[in-house]
Amino acid sequence: MSNILQSSIWAKFQESNGHKVFTGSGTGWSYMATLEGGKTGRYLYCPYGPVASSASAFDEAIAELTRVARDNKCLFVRIEPTNDEIFEGTVPSAFLRARGYKISPRQVQPSHTQIIDLNQDEEAILKDMKSTNRNLHRNIHKKGVTFETSQNPADLDILLKFLDETAGRTGFNRQRDEYLKQVAKVLMPADAATLYIAKVEDEPIGAAFVYDSDDTRTYAHAATSFEHRKLSAGIPLVTNLIVDAKAKGLKYVDLFGIAPNDDPNHEWAGFTKFKKSFGGQSVEFPGTWDVPVNATGYKAYTGVYAAKSKVPVVKSKLMDAKAKALPVVKNTVAKVRAKIGK
Repeated sequence: MSNILQSSIWAKFQESNGHKVFTGSGTGWSYMATLEGGKTGRYLYCPYGPVASSASAFDEAIAELTRVARDNKCLFVRIEPTNDEIFEGTVPSAFLRARGYKISPRQVQPSHTQIIDLNQDEEAILKDMKSTNRNLHRNIHKKGVTFETSQNPADLDILLKFLDETAGRTGFNRQRDEYLKQVAKVLMPADAATLYIAKVEDEPIGAAFVYDSDDTRTYAHAATSFEHRKLSAGIPLVTNLIVDAKAKGLKYVDLFGIAPNDDPNHEWAGFTKFKKSFGGQSVEFPGTWDVPVNATGYKAYTGVYAAKSKVPVVKSKLMDAKAKALPVVKNTVAKVRAKIGK
């Protein structure tokens, strides 16, 4: 199973977005990494990588990444290995710790996701979904809803409009318009990204943006019109992109990110339930890990990061204390004023 984040087209996008990109490959391994960081220190980031077919191939990839990191004065390499073959039956966390790697203080890509296997017939794929999803897929046209696909970067504005509406209503943080437009500009003409558009009477009411690697379609961004929410167009948008992925010859659909262990209190709990309604299997990756290159520098970097991450917590506690104290202060002032007749 390949991932768009370790593809040559993603490397091209990262370069177009101003990043310095490094790629390498050998027998059974490959990687794509970008140079990241600033005043607190530089590092190489290898999203959902390196890719390797065995433990020894993985070690070779890490050796090469470490060499490149040293050459570029980096403190560490940030990795996210996902291939089961790397760990050869051992517990991934134990495998990585045994090599001296550290769990990253910042988890980047989702470590839990929902994968749909397309190596079965279309009817079996639909049967694995909730009945509501199947029925909408087969009957949504009766409500006057139609679906189109586009690989014209200009059409991304349709999705951006709905993302703005959703963010304004729910307050969620989304990718910047400039970032998504650059993704579209690079990936869409290369048949590596497609926009799915739901319409009623030729008016767009929702859109979903997907990325395609050699064998996997990744469900990246989606939003629908709140005004037309009763049509539930977001569901057949997803069923269509799944069915189309199979027709294209892809082997998997990655719904990209779910809450771990179905945690009802997790911030992703809502859309985890939505994604799981399309069937498939829940998959857990080892997460984001750091390979220290400069031990002293890495220790200093993580110390600074830890200090920065505590600031919002301290502020939050101060605000909570202030909020709790305010009613008491107001009540005391009221009593004093009552006593002095003011």
